[in-house]
This record gives sequence, structure tokens and C-alpha cells, in this order.
Amino acid sequence: MKKLYGVTTAMVTPFNEDGSVNLEQVAKLTEFLISKGVHCLYPLGTTGEMLKLSVSERKAIAETVVNTARGRVTVYIHVGDIQVEHVLELAQHALHIGADGIGVVTPIYFGANERELENYYKLISNSLPDNFPIYLYSIPQCAANELSVEVVEKLAKECKNIVGIKYSYPDFTLTSKYLNVIEGNFDVVFGPDHLFLPALALGCSGTVSGISGVYPEPFVALYQAFQEGNIGKARELQKLATKYCDVLRNGSNMSYFKEALKMRGIDAGYMKGPQLDITNEEIEKLRKNLVEIDQELSVIG
Repeated sequence: MKKLYGVTTAMVTPFNEDGSVNLEQVAKLTEFLISKGVHCLYPLGTTGEMLKLSVSERKAIAETVVNTARGRVTVYIHVGDIQVEHVLELAQHALHIGADGIGVVTPIYFGANERELENYYKLISNSLPDNFPIYLYSIPQCAANELSVEVVEKLAKECKNIVGIKYSYPDFTLTSKYLNVIEGNFDVVFGPDHLFLPALALGCSGTVSGISGVYPEPFVALYQAFQEGNIGKARELQKLATKYCDVLRNGSNMSYFKEALKMRGIDAGYMKGPQLDITNEEIEKLRKNLVEIDQELSVIG
């Protein structure tokens, strides 16, 4: 059973101008990220604009990433959706195409109480083999529902295939409580990219990072430095990674990610409505800002 660790990259979804998915560029992005040393791939999450995609499009993207990766890195497919039936269908698909596991965001938009959240995840867990790992995914600022420690603890104890949580909110108090759920047997991967190093120091297994989908290098180097005990170097790399986070708007607008990837030679395509691509003026400002930070990145190699 493979778990998420280190630098898990949340991938963007390249769209053509007409809103269709560009699977050729999905494959090229997958190769680019693997070549940069990321440890795991996480397509079809928030960064991947998952709710703008049909079930068939999501299946095609998942197959493309898994088939392109060919076991060289761990691949988890995010299968969360507003319809439970879609979640179950996408989870089965991820299992059958050979993904290493899945992530599932909490129910979205409509409020869900603790009994409903517990029932939701147990339904998904029971639909899959015990040895096919599931990560809970909590991003309350977008989904409007948060997972309490009590619910997470119940799920971790009662569902053998629920092995961790992806937590994408900068609350270290709650993060530390998640880390104490079945200590040593329940993983926490942290979402806010600008807090990667302190999350590692707290005990998280790694990050699920959208910024690393554009600039993997400082994140991969930071994780390596931390593993080697070189905290001074890790701090410097976190500063560099945070500069990229700031310039790329911390993932609040995926068009910044896509334009920056184009500057790096990867055609990540367009935004899909209602979101729009950033303007030419914004692109030029982004280019200028990135050139300045790239000079620091060049020192890393």
C-alpha cells in the first residue's frame, strides 16, 4: 500500500480554448513533473478544476496520468464530487486503472453534520478493497465542511483503507490533533505550500502542493534538505518557495499557474469558464516577477 509523502503535486488540467481537455498536454505535464523529482502526483483536485469536468473527462485524465507515470511515482486520483454516485464511480475507476489510491474531499457546498460526514466516507470505504488506500480531504474554505478530529478518529479506526488526510487550511492546532489520530498509522499531508517546512517539523508526511506543479524544484530540494537534517538550507528553500507562492497567488487563480507553465515550456492551456485567463498586462507582470525569483532558483540547479 503506497501512501502520499514528500512533494505530492496537485496538477492543473490543461484545457483547449474551446473548453475540451488536452490529454496530450496532460501527459507532457506528467513527464515534466516526474523529471523534476516530485514524489507523488495528485490530479483532478481543486488545482485541477475538477468540478468543471464531466465524469468521462475525469476518467480520461486519470488514465492518462496513470499510464504516463507507469509506476515511476505514486499516483493518487482525487475523486470527490458533489454527487455521491459520481464519487463511487470514479473511485472504482481509479482502482481498476491501477492508481495507487484516491483522495476524497468532504461533501461540497451543502452543510453536512458529523453523522453525515461519517456515513459518507464509510460508504466510499466499504465500496473498495481494504488494501486500496483513501485519504480524506478537508479544505473548509472551499467546501464549506470541515472534518472534526472525532470523525477522523472514528473513520481511521473503523475503516482499514482510510490511511490519512490531506488538510488544506493553515491551522496547525488542528493539524497537530490530526497527527495524534492512531499515532504512527495515520498520515497527514499539508496543503498550504508556504508552510511546508513547519508542517514537516510538526510531523506531516509531506505537502500536497499546487505551486510545485509549476516550480517543483525548491519543494523537492526542501524535502531532501529536511530529510538530511540540513534545517538551515531547508529554511532558505522555504523562503524561495514562498516567493513563488506569493507571485503565483497561492493557487487562488489557476491561470497564473498555467501562464507560468507556458513560460517554462509546458503548454498548460486555458482556463475554463466562468474563470478567465489573465490579461496580457498581468502576464507581463508575472513574467517580470518570475525572472527575478528564477535567478535564485538557478543557484539550486
